[in-house]
Amino acid sequence: MKSTLKHWKTRLLLLLAVIGPGFITANVDNDAGGIFTYSQAGAQFGYSLLWTMIPITIALIVVQEMASRLGAVTGKGLSDLIREEFGFRLTFIVMVTLIVTNFGNVVAEFAGIASSLELFGLSRYIVVPVAAFAV
Repeated sequence: MKSTLKHWKTRLLLLLAVIGPGFITANVDNDAGGIFTYSQAGAQFGYSLLWTMIPITIALIVVQEMASRLGAVTGKGLSDLIREEFGFRLTFIVMVTLIVTNFGNVVAEFAGIASSLELFGLSRYIVVPVAAFAV
């Protein structure tokens, strides 16, 4: 009985190790800015844009597969590969753009935290620094 339980526990942990990163990646855009955008688009267009999920999903699969294969085969990151192919100047521009985009995403996250907790009567001037400290 004990060996069977250990066998199933091992199999479950292996399964979670394999599919865990997929679950994390699938939920990467379920943030405050994304949910705001989804609800606005749903309110404006209803189900008329639902067909776009098929090509978007295919594009996401292709991009993730390409990125993982590039990393596995070359052993290098995205900035290294861009620098090798296109030079330092374009790599710098792409990385600065990435930093600006990530900063905008972080601001949207904290705006979502402030807005959601204001629904419960908590001040944004208290909640946002506490959330920033927690992060």
